[in-house]
Order: sequence, then C-alpha cells, then structure tokens
Amino acid sequence: MIKITLPDGAVREYQKGTTALQVAQSISEGLARNVLAAKVNGEVWDATRSINADAKLVLLTMNDLEGKAALWHSSAHLLAEAIEAIYPGTKFGIGPPIENGFYYDIDLGGKTITNEDFKKIEDKVLELARLGNAYIRKDVSKADAIAYFTEKGDEYKLELLEGLQDGSITFYQQGNFTDLCRGPHIPNTSFIKAVKLMNIAGAYWRGDEKNKMLTRVYAVTFTKQKDLTDYLLLLEEAKKRDHRKLGKELELFAFSEKVGMGLPLWLPKGAALRERLIQFLQKAQIKDGYLPVATPHIGNKNLYITSGHYEKYGADSFQPIKTPHEGEEFFLKPMNCPHHCEIYKTSPKSYKDLPIRYAEFGTVYRYEQAGELHGLTRVRGFTQDDAHLFCRPDQVKEEFCKVIDLVLYVFKALDFHDFTAQISLRDPDNKSKYIGSDENWHLAEQAIIESAAEKGLRTVVELGEAAFYGPKLDFMVKDAIGRKWQLGTIQVDYNLPERFELEYTGSDNMKHRPVMIHRAPFGSLERFIAVLIEHCAGKFPLWLAPEQIAVLPISEKYNNYAKNVLELLKNYDIRGLVDERNEKIGKKIRDTELQKVPYMLIVGEKEESEITVSVRKQGEGDLGSFGIEEFAKIINTEIEKLKNK
Repeated sequence: MIKITLPDGAVREYQKGTTALQVAQSISEGLARNVLAAKVNGEVWDATRSINADAKLVLLTMNDLEGKAALWHSSAHLLAEAIEAIYPGTKFGIGPPIENGFYYDIDLGGKTITNEDFKKIEDKVLELARLGNAYIRKDVSKADAIAYFTEKGDEYKLELLEGLQDGSITFYQQGNFTDLCRGPHIPNTSFIKAVKLMNIAGAYWRGDEKNKMLTRVYAVTFTKQKDLTDYLLLLEEAKKRDHRKLGKELELFAFSEKVGMGLPLWLPKGAALRERLIQFLQKAQIKDGYLPVATPHIGNKNLYITSGHYEKYGADSFQPIKTPHEGEEFFLKPMNCPHHCEIYKTSPKSYKDLPIRYAEFGTVYRYEQAGELHGLTRVRGFTQDDAHLFCRPDQVKEEFCKVIDLVLYVFKALDFHDFTAQISLRDPDNKSKYIGSDENWHLAEQAIIESAAEKGLRTVVELGEAAFYGPKLDFMVKDAIGRKWQLGTIQVDYNLPERFELEYTGSDNMKHRPVMIHRAPFGSLERFIAVLIEHCAGKFPLWLAPEQIAVLPISEKYNNYAKNVLELLKNYDIRGLVDERNEKIGKKIRDTELQKVPYMLIVGEKEESEITVSVRKQGEGDLGSFGIEEFAKIINTEIEKLKNK
C-alpha cells in the first residue's frame, strides 16, 4: 500500500501502482471526468501513470494552468494526426502548448494550408477526438527512436533526437499517430470537445533563419463547446479594447522606427495622463514619508557587477557604452535599485534614521527581443514607479504592510477590485538560481507570508517565482473581461545591502545591515497604462481622463459662449475642449462619444441667456441643465469620490 496526500492534507491509502485518475474516481466520478493530468510530488504527470511510492497529489483540471497545458499539448498531437491524415507525408517539428492554446510547426512538402482549409482540419480533429483513443506513453531506446523516424523520413525529429540521452526518450501514441514527446498528456482524446484553428504563420525551424521555413498552425481546444464560444467572444471584446488600437484613436502614444523599436513616444494627451498618474502616486508617497530622488539613465558597468544584475541580466541589456578612457564601460540603466543603494551610502545612518524611503519614477532599459515586443506591455524603455525602503529587521513587517496599503489604495482609485496576491518564493530544489543565505531567505519569506495574512489578502504561493535576490508579493489583477495581469510588486531583499555593504549604527553602537524593500505599485507606467486602457476600454476615470468635458455649441453663433464656459470651468481645475467645427450637433456628440470624453456640455441660445449648460454623460445620456458653478461642484465631488473610494 502507498499513502497519497491530497491538497487539503487528507491522507488516503491505495494499492501501489494506482493512478491519479483512479484516485479521482475513488473521490467522485464527476471529478474524474474533469481530471486532465496530475501533479505528483510537484511534477506534472499523466493522470494514467502509475504511482509506486508515497506521494503528494494534486489533480489538475481546466481550472489549473498545468491542466490546460496538458490538454493543449495533447491537442497538438491530435492536430498533427488530423493533418497527417489529410496531408500524407507531412513532417513535424515541435508542437508545444502556449498561453492560449498551442501550435505545431509542420513541413507540408510543398503543399499549403489556407484559411479555407481550417474547417476540414477542425472536423477531422473532432472526428478523431470522438474515437476516445488513449494517449499511451512508451519508453524507447535511442536506437529504436532513430530507426522509427528514419523510416518515416522525418529529419526534424531525428535532429531533436541528437540532443537526447539514451534512457530519457519517450514516445506517445494516440490512434495512428506516434510522436517523440516527454508528456504529460490527458487520458484520452474524448476530453477534446471543441477546436478552433486560429491562424497560420511562417516559422524558421528552431528559430534560425538559416533553416527551412515551416508552417506554424495555431489552434485552441476546450473540454466544452461553451468554453470555446465564450473564448471567441472574449477575443472579439479584447480586439475592441486593444490598447494599441485605442492608443492611436485617442492620440495617447506612438512608435517610430526611426526612434527605435519598443521605445514609446508619448503624445500630449498621453503625456498628460502619464503625468497625472505620477502626481497621484507622488502625493500618496509624500503622505507616507517617501523622499524623492533622481538618478542618471546610465551607470558604470561595475555598479551592475556589484549588484549582480550584470551576471543575471547582462544578455538582456543593451550593448555597453564604451568611453575614450581605456576599459571604462557604461550600461543603460536596467534597474534603479543599485543607484538607490549608492544614495543610501552618501551619509552615515543611525538606527534612529530608519526607515528611509527613496522614491523615483526612473526610466530603465532592457533589450527585449524584437519578436517579444508588444505595444506598451513589452517595451525596451519603460518608467518604473520605483521606491526602495531601507529599514531595520524589526521594521520589515510593518513597512511591508504599509506598502500593501499603498498598492490597495492605487487599485481602488483605478477600479481594479478583482485580484490575487501571489507569494513568489524560492525554488527549494534549485537554490543555485538565487543569491544570499538560507537564513535571510527564510526571514524574508516569513515577513511576506505574515504580512499578506495580516492584511487578509487572497493569496497563492508559487515556488520558483522569486527574484534572484529575494522573495516577492506580486499582485495578479483581473481586468473587466476576466484576463489576468501582473500589476504591482513588493520584494524583500537582504542581499543587495550585503553586496553594497550598506550599514547603520544600532542602539548598541555596532554596525548592522539594513533590510531593503523594493516596491512598485504600478510596476511600469507603460504596462500599467496599457492594462488600464484595456480594462476601462479607453473610458478613463473622470480624474484621469485627458479631457473631462467637451463643450459643444449647437452652431457657430455660440462658439464664444462655449469658450467662456470652458474658461470658467478651468478656474475649478476642470480640463476640456470646445468643438468649434461647423458640424451638426448630432455629429459632434457622436465624435465626442468616440473620443471617450466623460461629459458633454451642449450650449445654444437658451444656455447662453440663462448662463447654464445642458449636460450629457458618456454612456448615460442627458442629465439636464445646470449652472456652471453647480456643474463644477458636481464634477469635483465625483473626482474626490473616485480617488478616495
């Protein structure tokens, strides 16, 4: 007998050789119908693989990332079987799961697949899925594997085999298709109930442009047709909310090939929005005792060698800047923290001086690969709302809790209310990826776990997701259409103070190391604004909107009155514009709606004679007639409520 420990701590006994699927069946047939794979002692397995020793078991379904990955990996094999049936002689590269679905790189031998072929491939996938063929795992010797793919004439699989050791090679077979694969896979094909081919693209074999261009087929599958329908509707909604599309329409930002890929240009409206976000956080930081600092955009190479960033991120940095001085090299700043450590060292510190909180909206640079750049969410130059807190060990928990409060304040003001706090810890089985002592890591991890519990946050724990220098708390936010984004991070660091030899004099008159807390509620302004645009579909909160009002005269006769209204409202810190175009009022209203301006003030003969405005609100319609001072008070009251709710 073996003991199986379930996630709730319950321990059950089973016969040696029992599978995760059998464990699920012993709990409930309904559960078993949804189990796609299993995590056995932290490793993802086939649900049908025998467990021969005591183990911790997690059953994986479509609610788990690993469960989805198993479904989509298995679906890639099924897609390959369908393509091979329709296009005999096809050769296969790789077919991994990705964030939303999967792809398979294929060599059609001169044939082509177009969008018109998608339906027949989808129909074939579903036909094969209904057969309910099992995914069968088989250990294979390297010689036998080479013989199999030599007979098939598949040079891509033979090349993959070159890098594999004998004794580590497995095949998976379902129906008439056999693939070189580590797995894991779902129990059988009948779990796949819905499929959609998304698109096709060219992809060089192994990403090398010297190699042959293969056809990459992207697809997605689900265990229910409804889930596919919902997913496609979500994609349509996401297209409407795409920050790249809305950023152009709302004239917020642009990119220029002459300036460089991944380097955003902020247009006047976008720069003003960005500045308001900065001012909003600066005001909150000043209340909390943060001290503003500013550091250069470059730093000497030795600075980043000391911090450890050169070793970890040197390959992702821009090439060094060499000066005329022999051996002198500078880097575009990839992080603000080493600079802040040097600021700390500019004067002696006493235990009475701590905590010290340095804050900077500092622009940093990372050389992201061209293929990974994506609008504002993945750029090469971005501004972090960075702050570094230096405190005594006995102050860590209190400071961490205060930072959590600040993050929650930001989220409330911007209507991010659905989020989970991810406690990102070190991988206990691979400590070589991290710097620092076990003792300091334990202290840091405990401080985060206790602070999150004290604040009542909904949390998940992820092993192996810590930064190389310390554990962190990442805020995973769901937007208005249910997508997850990582926004905001807090990290505890015992290591940089050690590397930079930071000190303070304690009450015992001895030298001690401070603890460093890294924090960024926005994360980066670029990425945060991209997520915010998509979350609110370009309809920014009133206090943040580029224009809060548009004054719309019903004819040119009332342009001067419209300008006077705007000037009066500016006295109440209300910003906006006058639409002086010689257009019908209906068109002006439609255009203003498209520009997502929160309030429209329509003025004509009646409004001019009574010194009023007729108010129309975005998405709500007419609100009635108001005096100008009365309307200004309504606006400013709404702004205060939104910022302080």
